Amino acid sequence: MPKLISNPSEIACVGTKPKIIKEFIGRVNSKTEDLSIAKMNSPKGWEEPGQTPDFDEYTVVLKGTLSVETKNGTFEVKAGEAIITFKGEWIKYSTPNEDTEYIAVCHPAFSPDTVNRDE
Repeated sequence: MPKLISNPSEIACVGTKPKIIKEFIGRVNSKTEDLSIAKMNSPKGWEEPGQTPDFDEYTVVLKGTLSVETKNGTFEVKAGEAIITFKGEWIKYSTPNEDTEYIAVCHPAFSPDTVNRDE
């Protein structure tokens, strides 16, 4: 039977400035462990610690530019573009130049226990 998701849950975020995370599907809002889907609103100047997650992340930028740093270089993902990052690879997300809005899909679902942030 289908399950309607009427509203997202706002998730606490980590980073240098307040970022709004609205989880539609995932461990918190729908009790889904296989996959999470969240809409992010990151202000200009936001960045979070690096991480080596235990999940793949599929990101579609809707507005602005998302900076994705890896050990091999940095990608500037602009509105209308997407990026896939893979579990076990170090990454660091930021929005240094402008307010940015994007959708993040994690497989399996995002969890603070499996993001493995740098200390």
